[in-house]
This record gives sequence, structure tokens and C-alpha cells, in this order.
Amino acid sequence: MHFGTRHGGAATAKVQLRCPAMAPVPSCPAEAIPLHDSAAPTVDLAEAEEFLRLHHSEHPELGPVEYRLAEMHAEVAATGTYRHTPDELTFGARVAWRNSARCIGRLYWRSLKVRDLRDLRDPKEVADECVEHLELAGNGGKVRPVISVFAPDEPGRPAPRIRNEQLIRYAGYVGSDGGVLGDRRNVELTAAAIDLGWRPPARRGPFDVLPLIVEREDAEPAMVELPPDAVLEVPIGHPELPWLADLGLRWHAVPAISNMRLRIGGIDYPAAPFNGWYMGTEIGARNFADVDRYDLLPYLGRRMGLDTSSVRTLWKDRVLVELNRAVLHSFTQAGVTITDHHTESDRFLTHVEKEEAAGRSCPADWTWIVPPMSSGITSVFHRYYDKRELVPNFFPGDTEGVCPVIH
Repeated sequence: MHFGTRHGGAATAKVQLRCPAMAPVPSCPAEAIPLHDSAAPTVDLAEAEEFLRLHHSEHPELGPVEYRLAEMHAEVAATGTYRHTPDELTFGARVAWRNSARCIGRLYWRSLKVRDLRDLRDPKEVADECVEHLELAGNGGKVRPVISVFAPDEPGRPAPRIRNEQLIRYAGYVGSDGGVLGDRRNVELTAAAIDLGWRPPARRGPFDVLPLIVEREDAEPAMVELPPDAVLEVPIGHPELPWLADLGLRWHAVPAISNMRLRIGGIDYPAAPFNGWYMGTEIGARNFADVDRYDLLPYLGRRMGLDTSSVRTLWKDRVLVELNRAVLHSFTQAGVTITDHHTESDRFLTHVEKEEAAGRSCPADWTWIVPPMSSGITSVFHRYYDKRELVPNFFPGDTEGVCPVIH
């Protein structure tokens, strides 16, 4: 087991955010060619050909694709796989974002910074580079889209995998009464970190940053605690409810998805953490509000003096609006990039128009594209979308995780 630097002592939140006791959370044809005896066919050649043709068609300066196709076929015949050129990797990662049907924030897919780290397989080295990823993406509050692509799966050489569903996750501690202090989504990850030797702070709080766990089938796992300067966080206040700032709420600035599998041209990259920036409702209407996360609506409703005796009073709706105002206000005051659901809905339709003008399909999953708040008054609500699944793309990893939502 490798251990990294301990996380610095973050200030303990002033209110003990506990979710009520609930039920346990469940853990979110290739073309036949002669192969070298030591190689196993791992690449879908039709998918590989399709990707290389796409790359050349969108970059005509590369010239005819036939030579690259022959090169790829020869490499697969000899080794069971092939290696993308740096340009192919960059193009593939960006198109994977472009094709992500569950992401509303794809207008800026061309701006994704691609870090080519395919030579790294050692779990500790991967974890250390994930820390660097957070520092680059955080960018002093001017959050920028970044993806770090580590070694792919290859015949006889398993790739590294990141246990955490995001690089930054807050601990969830189960109490003796079955309630949870912190983020209930991360109860199992918290227990796994403790089993691997992580020691939570002496005074546990609702926003304790969990260590990063990186694994590989044929190696010892690495567990690295994220240094404070890699975890940019925003304290949450409200422009008109001063008492809300006293609750000690906060959230991290970089939503770096880390347990999705990036697939480009038939090659799988199991460790490829990527981020954009947050849309406010992801924090205010989901992370803080969901009953299986922090479940803050009942507490805040009482603090606001609302009649919570019946849902017909719409107290939940009123709290949700103020909670989301608080998130947007706080990030703006801190100079940290964030977007709102109305603006991002309009931007997404601009993206759809651009893709259609370029002669491309723009797949979208309505149930994910439509924001979880004020849905009917956002521009993305009132239409249907192409639901086809395209590649390159991001897919669920070996363990249940979240879907790629880059904002």
C-alpha cells in the first residue's frame, strides 16, 4: 500500500449535517486477422477504422487515411492492439465529450485540454498526476476543462483504475443510529478508505475530503490524500439570509469525473478523469437537496420559517430556489467559474444548431439534459433529441458511478 501526503486540517463545519437512517446505498464483431501467438484480439477493428476515418475526414490536412489504416491493422495483428497518435488521442477525447448524450455543457468541446499520460500505469504515479490535474483544472478559480488519459487496457497489461467516482469526494460516516454524517453517496468509499488505512480527522465533519484510491489488478493499490491546495472549495452564503453562511456549508469547484471508461477507436482507457465546471443546480438541487445526499431541504425550510406541514405549501420549491441562489452567489463572490441552468440550456441549443449545421448528429438524453429545477421554463425542455449512442464516448467503468456531466 502506498500512502501520500495527509490532507491538511480543514475547518470543521458548524452544523452537523446528517441524513436520516435509510436503506443501504448500492455500490452509482472484430475482423478476423492472423495474430502473433502472444497477442489476444482486443480491438474492434470496425470501430477502429470508423474512428480513423472520422479523424481524417474532420482533419483533411492529414491526407488519405489508407496508410494509417494499414498501419493500424499491422499493429493489431502483431500485438492485439494499437496506439493512438497524440493527435488522435486529443481528437478522440474531445469527440467523446461532443458525443456525451447526458452532458448539457458540450458547446466548448474543442477547448478540452488533453493530458497524454498513457505511459503511466503505476497506481501511485497515477494518483499523483490526478493531484496535478486538479491544480491545473482549478486554475485559481477560472476552472478549465481538462482530461488526463492514463494507460489503456492492453493484452496482458491491465490498466489502472480509479475507485473514486470523482477525484474530490466528501466522506460519509454511518452513525450508531443509522444516520449519516456527510455525503451519504460516499459511505462505501469512506469504509473502503478506512479499511485501507485512512484515518479520518479526530473531529469528523460533513465535508472531510476522502483520499484518492487507484488500483491495478497486478499491483498494490495506492491511496493518496489530496493536499489542500489541490482542493479548491467555496464556502456557501446567501445574499439575503446571513445565517446561512454560519452553517459551514461548502462545495468543491472542480467536478472531475474519474471512474468512467473513455473509449476511442476500439481502445479502452479505464482511468481518464475529466472535468468541466459546475452548473449551479448540480450542487444546489442535487448534492445538497437529494435525500440520499445531504438532504438539506427540511432543515432549511424550518430555518426559513416556512410551513413544512404539507408539500402543497410548496415549501420545498421555495427552499430549493434560495439554496440555488446561495450556490450561484457564493461561487460568483469567490471568483470561481459556475453557470446557471437557464444560460446553459440556451448554450446547449446553440451547440445542437452548430452540430446540425456541420452535418453531425447531436445525441442527447432528455432525462439528463433537462435541469432538475424549473425544467419547464428552460429552453431545452420543449423538444425531442436524437438518442443514438455514438463513439468515441464515455461509458460506466467496472464499478457503478456517475454519468459524464461536464459543465
